[in-house]
Amino acid sequence: MSNVDPSAVKTYLLDLQDRIVKGLEAIDGKTFLRDKWTRATGSGGIGKGEGISCIIEEGNVLERGGVAFSHVQGDKMPASATAHRPELAGCSWEAMGVSLVMHPRNPYAPTSHANVRMFMAHKPDGDKVFWFGGGMDLTPYYGFEEDARYFHQVCKDSLAPFDPALHARFKKWCDEYFFLKHRNEPRGVGGIFFDDLNTPDFDTCFAVQRSVGDHYLKAYAPLLEKRKDMPYGERERDFQLYRRGRYVEFNLVIDRGTIFGLQSNGRTESILLSMPPLVKWRYDWHPEKGTPEAELYEKFLVSRDWA
Repeated sequence: MSNVDPSAVKTYLLDLQDRIVKGLEAIDGKTFLRDKWTRATGSGGIGKGEGISCIIEEGNVLERGGVAFSHVQGDKMPASATAHRPELAGCSWEAMGVSLVMHPRNPYAPTSHANVRMFMAHKPDGDKVFWFGGGMDLTPYYGFEEDARYFHQVCKDSLAPFDPALHARFKKWCDEYFFLKHRNEPRGVGGIFFDDLNTPDFDTCFAVQRSVGDHYLKAYAPLLEKRKDMPYGERERDFQLYRRGRYVEFNLVIDRGTIFGLQSNGRTESILLSMPPLVKWRYDWHPEKGTPEAELYEKFLVSRDWA
């Protein structure tokens, strides 16, 4: 069995955060705010941690975006983490990861999300139980076939060095996870998503995490460059704000990462970096048939094999 080395994961995640932020700064032209934070143990021994939250607001391209690194520890596993592992209830734990969401101002430029993380439980006998998770996904407001296919191909490429079955499995997982049951629709065009990855060994799982993280900029940056300066009007902006509402609904109602962060007494400002700055809701609204807005629902918010 390979050695379980959380320090190597932390070093990688900090470097990944730095590379992604610098890559996005080069596109936007504005510098991200870098907010380093630390926190002592909270009540019940929950929530000791540290992190760096990198945020851009009112950028030239990105209306709001955040790239957050966090490393938190606790004496007792949160309920959300033991729901499928009751045998680990009461164990001490640590979790670390990089999570990001980018909300461009231009409605033709898609929102993107990515996350790579590791969770580790420390048993009383000294044994360490680890699992990795992560992925990336794309949420367009106006669909472009070539963009969706390109993004999914890069996702597929990130998993190519490993088990050939991983991409189909992780794509299906993404389609199922980023689905709003109360709306009966997906959040976007998907990508890849995985959780609970702990086989065959630590080194392989860590390599999968690194490859997924390293492919994010390759998957998203060209799409942002291509769409950021397209002309748009009030109609497109209005639809973008309406569709952003789905993003908020998913993150606050369904997302396990958000729920875990709040249950573990996480840093609220960092947890809610994913929220868009402006959102709109309407009562029982549906786009007119034959419009570009209707095409999003008909051709893109459906399960498809893009790559």
